[in-house]
Amino acid sequence: MKFSIQHTDASSSARAGLITTEHGTIETPIFMPVGTQGTVKAVHFEELEKAVQAQIILGNTYHLYLRPGLDILKQAGGLHAFNTWQKPILTDSGGYQVYSLSHRRKLTEQGVTFQSHIDGSKHLFTPENVMDTQRIIGADFIMAFDECTPYPCEYRYAKNSLKITHDWLLKCIQRFDTTTPLYGYEQILIPIVQGSVYKDLRMESAEFIAAQNRPANAIGGLAVGEPAEMMYEMTDLVCGILPKDKPRYLMGVGTPVNILESIALGIDMFDCVMPTRNARHGLLFTSEGIINIKNQKWKTDFSPIDKNVPAITSQKHTKAYLRHLFVVEEYLAAQIASLQNLSFYLWLVKEARDRIKQGTFATWKNEMVVKLMRRL
Repeated sequence: MKFSIQHTDASSSARAGLITTEHGTIETPIFMPVGTQGTVKAVHFEELEKAVQAQIILGNTYHLYLRPGLDILKQAGGLHAFNTWQKPILTDSGGYQVYSLSHRRKLTEQGVTFQSHIDGSKHLFTPENVMDTQRIIGADFIMAFDECTPYPCEYRYAKNSLKITHDWLLKCIQRFDTTTPLYGYEQILIPIVQGSVYKDLRMESAEFIAAQNRPANAIGGLAVGEPAEMMYEMTDLVCGILPKDKPRYLMGVGTPVNILESIALGIDMFDCVMPTRNARHGLLFTSEGIINIKNQKWKTDFSPIDKNVPAITSQKHTKAYLRHLFVVEEYLAAQIASLQNLSFYLWLVKEARDRIKQGTFATWKNEMVVKLMRRL
């Protein structure tokens, strides 16, 4: 993997870069649609590539480990071959799922024992076998196994959790560096900064992660309920420590406003389930603000869903038609709404990239933040 910074913004820490992998090039800043179980919900890969113009997607180790299972994935030749997505893939290690299944798991220094949410069966994740699992899945970017701390949490809990995350990281690195990819292309391991909302812990973690000298770095444990300003403060602090010449990935973030503000702080990569999850409930993100398409006011609105987003779905279908689909509970409603939201997110980061290159990012960002917070 190679990363180069092509342009920087004079009035913020925003930058436009290029990540080169064996499955293709990624222009940053970039948003990565979440394909938890090997697919982005309600969206065909052809549409994801051509309409949405996604450059990389996510898979999830926990879910893929349970279904379809490692035997199937290995027989298929990895996730790329199994789902036919031939651009880059990143896999979350399962650490967040361990966090969200706190009532079903037991955490120790060795790893995590948890119960499947599907059938209650017991399983063990360790730093070592999570690396092995992600080798079998075959993602281009492999996340280290960590514990995502809840918010709020006491300082003592966050400190103990951070020690476990750092110890696990060293075990991940050891296992990763003594194994090889299974399918003939490079994989890279990305460590994760933790530390909850405590400045000293975040600084300690960022320094520890930077010292591992991996090709990219991530920031986790944010967007878990803390105020947005606190998230930005922690992100800014960590970005000041992580090396500038490597991609920075802010995990699980977030709203369009969160993304723009975090780009300004120096973040390059984002992911979030929000575009597709909200779409399935009729909540649309557009270049002019947020729309609840189920509202009566859109019943006779025959304008395009989003005139500024160039995707054919945004331009071709009207608000009135999409509202009708939701009212009559057609499956197509979720598909069109998901395409709109994903297309908008990818349009937003591309526009941010263009503005960074033009030297107008800060002014544009401030104007967009006001628009994107509006309920239409």
